[in-house]
Amino acid sequence: MPYRAPVSELSFLLDKVIGFKAVQETERFAEASPDMVSAVLTEAGRMCDEVMAPLQRNGDLYPAVLENGVVRSSKGFDAGYRAIAEGGWVAITADPAHGGMGLPLTVATAVNEMMSGACLSLQLNPLLTQGQIEALEHHASDEMKALYLPKLISGEWSGTMNLTEPQAGSDVGALSTKAEPNGDGTYAISGQKIYISWGDSDLVENVCHLVLARLPDAAPGTKGISLFMVPKYLPDEDGNPGVANTLKVVSLEHKMGLHGSPTCVMSYEGATGWIVGEPGGGMKAMFTMMNNARLGVGGQGVGAAEGAYQHALAFANERKQGKNDHDTIIGHADVRRMLATMKAEILAARAIALDCAVSIDMGRATGAPEWTARAAFLTPIAKAFGTDIGCEVSEMGVQVHGGMGYVEESGAAQFYRDVRVTAIYEGTNGIQAMDMVGRKLMDGGEAATRLLDEIEAEAEAAKGTMPELAAAVWEAAETLRETTEWLVGRAMPERFGTAVPYLRAFARVLGGHYHLRAAMADPDGSHGKLARFYITRLLPEHMGLLAHVRAADGDLMAISPDDLAA
Repeated sequence: MPYRAPVSELSFLLDKVIGFKAVQETERFAEASPDMVSAVLTEAGRMCDEVMAPLQRNGDLYPAVLENGVVRSSKGFDAGYRAIAEGGWVAITADPAHGGMGLPLTVATAVNEMMSGACLSLQLNPLLTQGQIEALEHHASDEMKALYLPKLISGEWSGTMNLTEPQAGSDVGALSTKAEPNGDGTYAISGQKIYISWGDSDLVENVCHLVLARLPDAAPGTKGISLFMVPKYLPDEDGNPGVANTLKVVSLEHKMGLHGSPTCVMSYEGATGWIVGEPGGGMKAMFTMMNNARLGVGGQGVGAAEGAYQHALAFANERKQGKNDHDTIIGHADVRRMLATMKAEILAARAIALDCAVSIDMGRATGAPEWTARAAFLTPIAKAFGTDIGCEVSEMGVQVHGGMGYVEESGAAQFYRDVRVTAIYEGTNGIQAMDMVGRKLMDGGEAATRLLDEIEAEAEAAKGTMPELAAAVWEAAETLRETTEWLVGRAMPERFGTAVPYLRAFARVLGGHYHLRAAMADPDGSHGKLARFYITRLLPEHMGLLAHVRAADGDLMAISPDDLAA
């Protein structure tokens, strides 16, 4: 499949659109100089182009399989994983004290996106390990850090997270996995977990599972949940994989896509585990990993969209069909519309993810609560909009291919099948939207208002140079402000029915903001033209979305289950 890592576009956004320079000027990230970041992106891009991208079809054509209790990876994934581990790409943000690079999350977000575009099913493995590394750095004991972090950071071992059970999906508090004290500081973990991505692998020496379980006499619900490290092989006295733990892969899920990423049903049968953090603190520790994953999954959506776009663009430049002012179908207006939409949506979603990462980095580097609140507000938008765009752009890529898009040999459908799950896991996009209008507006809308102030101030400043585009962005932000104030005044349950259109509208306005910045930096180039397309044709969608938000919640809930069945 044709793929070229979008290094130059990512560099443009870092330098001209999302304000990464502020991160580089902090004491914590002073070593992330422009030259270093450029070298990192270039080298990661080369690895994506030359090693990972050729494996994209292998993951689909030669799925991971379970043989005699062991997962066998897709053809060529062993060499691909070695390139990831040996290149240090698992360890981009990890603490240098344990062998990590210690670079900003913004850089990791860019690299992970490129890896997702090259081969999403393989990229999911190191993404999960990165999340586990962060959870251990924040919550594990010093002894556990010393044992596990060097192995995870080097890529010798990989990490997973085990939340979901057959009876407990998004309602994590309903889980029933038990943790019984063994009397020696360890616990016997018993239960079943489902949907465990990369729950087993022949790519690494050991697979380290973070498992949510309930201690005896624990409080009901999420307050009674604790977190445990449960490795596939118990480390020996030297810290090397020893005897096998009493856990196993029961089966692999037969999925719509991501066939190269084994999704396991895991059984823990009195498996030995060690508690991470405090008893009852499982959700706090796991949310460290989940928040990392939510931004990462948003980036996966953007990466898949980029891969689908490049695939469709290559086809449109080669396919001859009908008569137009060009030799191929890219000369047809509707094909041009689809490709422009794909490219414009990718820029918007990519910028949201990178801006979220910048906010997280600035919060860590400065300790300023405004940056932390900004990051928290942007996280559900980055996850939901990034994955929605991954799905929409990938579907549009099939349409660009016409009939050939429906034929598996073209490879167009794989992007859609692979990315579709990203809108579901790490909290469905509906849950992300509910979090946004719920917890993220509990400050009375202060974080949202600060973002809108920023958008309006920059649009006002741009009116002298690009009056029409700047005015459209300013007006959209002001309309969104009015709806935000209205929404803050509503009771919490009444917000949920309009949460998804509100998140989408906010993403639409943010997209106009970033496109305007890009146009100001490149007024006569492709970014200026793409900004006009987005702001003129796509940004107006926010009006319909906000009308949906302001509709009374009663008309939605008045539609009964019987009405839906009629």
